[in-house]
Order: sequence, then structure tokens, then C-alpha cells
Amino acid sequence: MADSTVRSGQIVSFVRKRDYKLVKELGQGACGQTVLLHDDQIDEHFVCKKYVPYAEAHRETLFANFVREVKLLHQVHHENLVRVFNYYLYPEQHAGFILMEYIDGTNIDRFLSDAPERANEVFLQAIAGFAHLERAGILHRDIRPANLMVRADGTLKIIDLGFGKRIDTSEDFDKSITLNWWCAPPAEFRSSKYDFQTEVYFVGKLFEEIICDNEISHFRHTDLLRRMCSFESSPRPKSFTDIEKELGNEKFHEIDFEDDEIDTYRWFARELREHFVWLDSLTAYVTDHHKVVSRLGDAYRGFMLEEFVPDSARILGCFVQGPYRYKPKDFPVQAVNEFLILFRAATEEKKRIILGNIHTNLDAVPRHQEPDDDIPF
Repeated sequence: MADSTVRSGQIVSFVRKRDYKLVKELGQGACGQTVLLHDDQIDEHFVCKKYVPYAEAHRETLFANFVREVKLLHQVHHENLVRVFNYYLYPEQHAGFILMEYIDGTNIDRFLSDAPERANEVFLQAIAGFAHLERAGILHRDIRPANLMVRADGTLKIIDLGFGKRIDTSEDFDKSITLNWWCAPPAEFRSSKYDFQTEVYFVGKLFEEIICDNEISHFRHTDLLRRMCSFESSPRPKSFTDIEKELGNEKFHEIDFEDDEIDTYRWFARELREHFVWLDSLTAYVTDHHKVVSRLGDAYRGFMLEEFVPDSARILGCFVQGPYRYKPKDFPVQAVNEFLILFRAATEEKKRIILGNIHTNLDAVPRHQEPDDDIPF
């Protein structure tokens, strides 16, 4: 660095920029070029997306979209989403570069044509990736086979957030783009609406086409896929989070849970449900199992030497976001301890199943449209 003494607010300049070796061009479009680069210093490949549009008249507007893609990519980190490592922006020239993970693989339709036996696992990965985008409040808005790539090891990666959109209010679901879709759009397009339920439709149609084209008969989620592909929105799952929960409920007894693991889960889930009096109609479940483990672990350290949790809200708040009323009754610390041991040791898939079943358990808690004014926090 140019100056080893760094002060708050000071501009930090790097003297030497990283140099890369051009390997080959991967693609060319109206907004620029995508190339494969190699870093000799660490012996790694990277994909570089270069923004230099051909149409000069739209250069400034499209550059704003490019900057938005950079911001969206920096807000997400998930094993089924392409990783962004760095970016270089040149606002005065309306030009820039994104340096991303290189995915040594093929488009999803080609991968499943060659390996149809992996359709079920790839489907679950797609749901997990889009559920993560949904939790981050990001619409992809360009769901097509070319934007879902699968590595040689079977890991799915969602790429290209060039049309992505951050959702902050319900008005953001207004359909502001019209792409040349590869399949018939759903009914909500007639009212210029595009939301997460619309994304469910396009993911469903993508898998429907692949399964039909390759005559895949062993797909395990046929009924779910049929509902995802519904032209009208009412039969369709409302979100990828709902789909994850449904899949988790289906698989609870398919995966090898030991009897003592099931007993531990049921003890904790029963205590959790019985402590709630009601949930507000807008109160949401925490769906990120990493957050649940972190919050519950932090809470547990504060009462681990007690027999009962002094204030059960410290447990309940690890699983829900929003107003609720709860009973001031004893919550056994041992139930929390055993659940934490189970949850921390579980595989990623088991964690999703356990959390999905907890959410189903909490669905039995009454919902209030207008909560009382004396919410205790």
C-alpha cells in the first residue's frame, strides 16, 4: 500500500493492480463481453464480465444496471449462487468489470440430459439457491437454462443478476421488464406483476421442460412441480421458502434420524410451540439455519447454568421475526442444550428438514390480524 499509516476517512490506494492472463472468450452480448482469465500467482481461473455496451445511446442507463448487479452480487453468499470476488468501475467512461467464480460446468438442461439420474438433487439445489435470493429480497427476473449452470461435481450455480431487482416495498413487484421468455408467461403478467411466486413458476417450467424432454421418470416431486407450473397463481406455492418447508416435511422420515434425535427434536419443538400464545399475521419465521444456530447458541450461553430459561423470549426470538405473545412458563434448559447439540451436528440437509418441521409445528399457533397494544417488547 502507498502509505502504511492509515487514518479514518483517508483514501487507501493500492500501488499495483492484479494482472491476469486471458484464456478465452466465453460470450459476447449487447452489453459487453465475458472472458475466462487465469491468475498465475495463485493458479486459479476467474470469469470476468466486461461492461462496454455497443449502443452508445443507452450506455449511461445500462451502466447503472451493471452497478446494480455488482451490488446485488455482494449481498448474497450461498453455495448455489455464483460468487463475486472483485469489481472495477469507471463511471466517467461508463465502463466496468466484475471478477467472478469460474464454474467449470454446463447449462442445467445439458447437464441433466447427460446425467438424468441427478434431477432430484439438482432440483433441491435450485430451490435452495432461489430461496436464499428470496430471503435477501432479490428477484432474479431472468430464469432460463443458460443462467443455471451445474459443475462437473453436480453443484448447481445460479448466475447472472443483470436483470436482478432488490425488493423493498410491494410496489417493487411491478413488472418493469419484458424479456423474450422461452416459455409462456404466467397469468400475473396480464396485470404487470412479477414477484417471488412468479419466480416459482419459471423455475417450475424450466424443470418441467427438462424432465419431459429427457423422459425422466424417477423425479420425486411431480405433484409439487405441477403446482409450481400452474398458470394461475392460486394453486402455486407462494414462495421458495414455502417449498423448502414442504420438502422438509416430506423428507423428515426419509433421512436416517435416530430415535433419540427425533425425541430431542420433538421435546424442543413441543416446548417452543406451547410457549407461544399467538403470532402476528405478519410475523415471519427465521429460515436461515445459520442464523438460528448462531442466535440460539448466543442465548444459551447466558443461561446454560440454570435449570429453566429465565425469559423464554430469548429462545422464541431465535425462530420468529415480528410481534408475538408468549406464556411466562418454564422452558427447560436441558431441552435447549440437547437441541443445540443435535442441530449443530446435523448435515445441511438435516438442518433444513429440522427447521422446516419446526415451522410446520408453529403453524398451529394462532395468528392475529391486529395484535394488542401491550406487546411485551
